[in-house]
Amino acid sequence: MPNRLSVLVLALLIGLCGCVTDPGEEPLPNIVYILADDLGIGDLSCYNAGSQLETTHLDQLAAGGLRFNDAHSGSAVCTPTRYGILTGRYAWRSRLKNGVLWSYDPHLIEPAQMTVGSLLQQVDYHTACIGKWHLGLDWSTDSLENIRFNEPIQNGPIELGFDYFFGITASLDIPPYFYIDNNIITSNTVDTIEAMGGKKFWREGPVGEDFVHEEVLPVLTEKAVEYIEKQALEEEPFFLYFPLPAPHTPILPTEKFQGVSGTNEYGDFVLMVDDVVGQIMAALEQTGEADNTLVIFTSDNGCSPMANFEELAGAGHDPSGIYRGHKADIFEGGHRVPYIASWPDRISPGVTEQTICLTDLLATTAAITGQDLPVRAGEDSYNLLPLMLSPDTVIQNVREATVHHSINGSFAIRKGEWKLAFCPGSGGWSYPRPQVADSLDMPKLQLYNLDDDPGEEHNVQAEFPQIVEALSTLMQQYIDEGRSTPGPRMQNEGVTELIP
Repeated sequence: MPNRLSVLVLALLIGLCGCVTDPGEEPLPNIVYILADDLGIGDLSCYNAGSQLETTHLDQLAAGGLRFNDAHSGSAVCTPTRYGILTGRYAWRSRLKNGVLWSYDPHLIEPAQMTVGSLLQQVDYHTACIGKWHLGLDWSTDSLENIRFNEPIQNGPIELGFDYFFGITASLDIPPYFYIDNNIITSNTVDTIEAMGGKKFWREGPVGEDFVHEEVLPVLTEKAVEYIEKQALEEEPFFLYFPLPAPHTPILPTEKFQGVSGTNEYGDFVLMVDDVVGQIMAALEQTGEADNTLVIFTSDNGCSPMANFEELAGAGHDPSGIYRGHKADIFEGGHRVPYIASWPDRISPGVTEQTICLTDLLATTAAITGQDLPVRAGEDSYNLLPLMLSPDTVIQNVREATVHHSINGSFAIRKGEWKLAFCPGSGGWSYPRPQVADSLDMPKLQLYNLDDDPGEEHNVQAEFPQIVEALSTLMQQYIDEGRSTPGPRMQNEGVTELIP
């Protein structure tokens, strides 16, 4: 199998002419994927000239890499986006048709399913997940009243392509509150922590004696830096999947960042996330790994209302920038996310307006490592490597179309400048919420030309029936075929209805 000095197959040539280059001496790159939690695209100053937050480290990352202005999470909420990142498959094809997983829900990704981690293990990468999992774990239990926390956890990251895991079960406001080292919690005793309210919100639940909410982001960052330092001494390349618990609730900026943003606690927490990115980049520089490491930074969905939009607006800041809506919504603010790719050895600084999705990681890593993606894996994953290496020469859209999904299971499809939503309202938490929209005399479909109307203010579905018909047909095809990429017909789990 290929090792650290194996050929790096340039997928640019594969994508453009279908050929493979002769073997070279370029080492395979390390890959570091940093996933923020509930960070809005308008929070980054490199994306939003009106941002009141100076995200210095992320701006530097963007200045030295490729900034994607039209990137989208696979869903407007946590769990389904994470499923899509690791599997290259929209989560609505799984049993999860809406919402997210909760405290003791079982695993969502089947152990036999290919993930980015298992793909990279095939070419001798060392793989690690450090941070928030939120894809279900199989606890040792007879019932929810009798969970044996100190027994090994099954069907978590270790069974799904990761050699090492250190992290937390789900969001930092969802119990149980333990650090998990591979498949064992690190705590010897289990207590109960009371719920908190406001921006520091978390739910009541079991907690380990070594678990302090305010310390979780610093602890995970320290673990990630230690991992980079350790793996830099090894011969094989490494993949670090680093899903942060921030700036999701509980919003807990440490003393160093409190009051620094001039907005509110959420703004301070965003700057703490920016500092985390700076620590990761410093570790790569100090270990000599920076030039041949692909660093991707993005977010799982838009900003949550828990950030207190009214307070932020009073300080002149909008986490969604020019876009309508926020976390949970079918509107752009729910799923349009920052996405920065930096790889000094390969990627030249620039900006692209091509539409991409976070499900594209699997096909992209296959191309980077010169592997053929099995036809029954990555059903919704497109290879972004040609775009990363030469954005100015890739004229044709990499993706045929992109599917969006809201918290209540509403669909939208985007192709070119057109976006068709199959619901009358937000499908989420902004006005009009689903029940309100259903009670109003509103069109059941929404069509927006995002080139002319990025704020989704003018529903033109009545003016362009042919666009509505074409996009509706394509969306139904994506459902029926079980995939949106070329390949054999696949099967979705359960019933997937375009309009429930």
